[in-house]
Amino acid sequence: MRPIYIWQHPTWPDFNWDDSRLITLLSGVRHLEGKVQGLMSGLGFEVQNEASLNAMTEDVLRSNEIEGVMLNSDSVRSSIARHLGIETMGMVHSDHYTEGVVQVMLDAIRNNKQALTHERLFNWHAAMFPTGRSGMYPIVVGNYRTSNEPMQVVSGAMGKEKVHYEAPPAASVPRMMDAFINWINCENDIDPVLKAAVAHLWFVAIHPFDDGNGRLARTITDMLLAKADDLPLRFYSVTAEILREKKSYYDILEKTTTGTTTITDWLEWFLRTMFNAIRHSEDTIGRIVQKASFWQRHKGVAMNERQVKVINLLWEGFNGKLTSSKWGKITKTSQATALRDITDLIAKGILAPADKGGRSTNYRLRDDE
Repeated sequence: MRPIYIWQHPTWPDFNWDDSRLITLLSGVRHLEGKVQGLMSGLGFEVQNEASLNAMTEDVLRSNEIEGVMLNSDSVRSSIARHLGIETMGMVHSDHYTEGVVQVMLDAIRNNKQALTHERLFNWHAAMFPTGRSGMYPIVVGNYRTSNEPMQVVSGAMGKEKVHYEAPPAASVPRMMDAFINWINCENDIDPVLKAAVAHLWFVAIHPFDDGNGRLARTITDMLLAKADDLPLRFYSVTAEILREKKSYYDILEKTTTGTTTITDWLEWFLRTMFNAIRHSEDTIGRIVQKASFWQRHKGVAMNERQVKVINLLWEGFNGKLTSSKWGKITKTSQATALRDITDLIAKGILAPADKGGRSTNYRLRDDE
């Protein structure tokens, strides 16, 4: 039997939910949010900028990764840093696509009080698809979809496809987007965090573009959360937490968009995800504070550019064990130069051998003892 999708329900788009099931979760999110904001307000401008740079870099990377688009992390980080006026070691050139997606995110977050309009959405979409194509295929860019073919979310091999969702026909999209945008821009009695969650689901349900709907839904969510926090920066990434819960994300979207306009289950899922995202950010911010303290304590220690680069990598979360050969690859130097750099830092009390074993010796920050 053909399913009834949420936009086909007689009460669409009048969403409803059970406040009694949300109040404890929402209070927990708000409490943790206030705790992180209080922590950040007591830190210096440089630490705030770095925390925001980390969160926004992760946001861009993970939002694209959810859709199977893998961006270069150094390129994304450098692009965001340049736009924020932050100087970082070893900035790399950003390609046209990376610049586009970074500009979209920054416009949403830094200009969160500006009205959402059709034109603004079109500009975001065009920046995300500068070639006018999605992979091999041409798409309508900078405008809503126009094809008479059904817009379906499908998985499975050819011939064995499973339809998870079918969006409203293209002819209905402009009218539905008018209602969505009017609701976004008006002042509601709804809690701002819940508003962000409702907007995310509503936009995904309309699926107004040929491609990029998930990324734009998460962009709108970030815009509304930044507005709720009254901050032009982000210190946590809901999108990164969505990636960690990718299967349950798609499962809850499929469940909620097939049926009635009662969306309590979706809101519960969103609040739990947001709570975990903020809690994860506490660990990240703690690491950034430790890093700032480290550089303050060692500001008089002479180090070359290679040493500074690797130490920053260690503070930012180096994958695996640091060996002299990895040092050489990272800094593009010989093994002998790498060993000299490492030996110098050991003598200065900054690095220490993590274990012994000749060539397999690896190193850690002494601060991490």
